[in-house]
Amino acid sequence: MASVTSLSDSVQQHLASALSATRPEAAGADPLLRRSDRADYQANGILALAKKAKANPRELAAEVVARITTGGLIEDVEVSGPGFLNITVGDRAITENLAARYADGERLGVPLKEDAGVTVVDYAQPNVAKEMHVGHLRSAVIGDALRGMLDFTGERTIGRHHIGDWGTQFGMLIQYLFEHPGELAPAEDVDGEQAMSNLNRVYKASRAVFDADEEFKERARKRVVALQSGDKETLELWQQFVDESKVYFYSVFEKLDMEIRDDEIVGESAYNEGMPETARLLEEMGVAVRSEGALVVFFDEIRGKDDQPVPLIVQKADGGFGYAASDLTAIRNRVQDLDATTLLYVVDVRQSLHFRMVFETARRAGWLNDGVTAHNMGYGTVLGADGKPFKTRAGETVRLEDLLDEAVQRAAEVVREKARDLTEDEIQERAAQVGIGAVKYADLSTSPSRDYKFDLDQMVSLNGDTSVYLQYAYARIRSILRKAGEVAPAAHPELELHAAERALGLHLDAFGDTVFEAAAEYAPHKLTAYLYQAASLFTSFYDKCPVLKAETPQQVENRLFLCDVTARTLHRGMALLGIRTPERL
Repeated sequence: MASVTSLSDSVQQHLASALSATRPEAAGADPLLRRSDRADYQANGILALAKKAKANPRELAAEVVARITTGGLIEDVEVSGPGFLNITVGDRAITENLAARYADGERLGVPLKEDAGVTVVDYAQPNVAKEMHVGHLRSAVIGDALRGMLDFTGERTIGRHHIGDWGTQFGMLIQYLFEHPGELAPAEDVDGEQAMSNLNRVYKASRAVFDADEEFKERARKRVVALQSGDKETLELWQQFVDESKVYFYSVFEKLDMEIRDDEIVGESAYNEGMPETARLLEEMGVAVRSEGALVVFFDEIRGKDDQPVPLIVQKADGGFGYAASDLTAIRNRVQDLDATTLLYVVDVRQSLHFRMVFETARRAGWLNDGVTAHNMGYGTVLGADGKPFKTRAGETVRLEDLLDEAVQRAAEVVREKARDLTEDEIQERAAQVGIGAVKYADLSTSPSRDYKFDLDQMVSLNGDTSVYLQYAYARIRSILRKAGEVAPAAHPELELHAAERALGLHLDAFGDTVFEAAAEYAPHKLTAYLYQAASLFTSFYDKCPVLKAETPQQVENRLFLCDVTARTLHRGMALLGIRTPERL
């Protein structure tokens, strides 16, 4: 891999050198470089330095300019405003840097970070024996994108799907199966739709008996005890539910075009044996105390409506364990056994208080320390067109499968309308890629903490900030490259660039910086914004700069080169987000 220094970093280094030469006490100062409408980059760090040195900002800026050598990387630099530096990068530098990225292949010259660690990403948390609904969408899509970006920067990610596979309802389900054997077919004999049909049937039937028969209810409660104590027959029937549910989970994730590894599905049950030890350790350390028979942790800074401390219940008065115990045990496992340096939870923002208390408890116990950080990536709600939580017309929660199927159907209409040389099979294949991509992009282009409206008409639109717009931009570029025939893309640094070429080139050079920023801030919407801008700048370039009909053969090759770098950047960026880019649309 050939690491390429971005133009912004190179300019930053030149400015820092000039600053330290002008004012030795400024060695290592940050020029605070940023993109500007008036120039390629603008540096405003001189203002702070001038204030510290009690100097005139414009005069100091002029001294710095006098020490900057122009004609190579920096073509021109001028003082503006109260002491800003407006910097223009040379055409040759832009083309040469892009050529170096182009030569690096799929990584586009983006380096791997030196201090990479291990991040455990807790996401896509469906519940055993229950259908996945629209509420599961964000956790899965955001978590998958974060893993893509983090992996690309060099971080090693480990997925954890903390599925709901333990608790009271399983006593009800398992007891029903004991009394009605054969209700569930072996998981290997069914597909995803059949698996959920079986689970739904058993769940509804067991719930009906549970609500109507007090004796059955008591037997079901005893079955929970048998489950938690490891009774062999009970565990065998519990495993049937888990296996059948996994068949269904995999069918939904396949529609979402997401890979879910079986060894990364580690549900609440996996921590059952470790929860008593977690409770014992917390009590011995004095982190948790007994209160009315329960083992709890109190927080002076976290209070309820009556201004009383809100406790975190580790163990109930009856000896049972809840979410706090399993989450704390999971932290111990992830830090001590998986060597995690970061724990990232992609969980509904409504659980923020729970995780705030869990993290603080883990810190008090020493399981989270200076070498391990934990972050709750709380996400907002998916809303309907009316601005309320997304529901069916009957007021029920929307099944995730139905939502994805409708997205693919809408996308098929768009693809079919634009298709010229695609067969019906190809249209259906593209429709899946476009429809699922549209759903993912709409989610990812919104800041995770915000709610967003689920509007399929807008999602599959060819206009505006949508994945369809980006996919068509990519397909258009691939079409241009095919039409070029034997004329190969080639960089020509000696050529003067059109303003639209410069704007596109500078933006493409910032791909790596953007991915690192988006990954560090857990902000996939920053990457989607970058990719949309890249597609928009390409459209402007294509409108203003003839490619195959450029004035000279060298210009044709150079513009094909710009096209190909753009295509590679769009393809790689969308792939990091889990979205496909079809070669033809």
